Amino acid sequence: MTKLAEWLLGLALLGGGWAALTFDPLGPSLPEAGRQLLWALPAYLLVAFGCYSLATVGYRLATFNDCQAASEELQAQIREAHGDLARRGFRF
Repeated sequence: MTKLAEWLLGLALLGGGWAALTFDPLGPSLPEAGRQLLWALPAYLLVAFGCYSLATVGYRLATFNDCQAASEELQAQIREAHGDLARRGFRF
């Protein structure tokens, strides 16, 4: 199962549960305080998801690894390309 399918399944389950509790198709009704909380639940979940996303991106940026060997290889390729272009008459 792909990550997209997992997310869509989770959203469908949460959305179905939210709709079942909010619109009372099965009969049992919630107290008014519970209904008010349920109406705002999607907004709360969206804000929580945004906070989680920002925290994840921030953590990944803070722990990003440098690859020294790849950097040195790229610098060597750049020097080689400069030399090749200089032999062909380009000036830098």
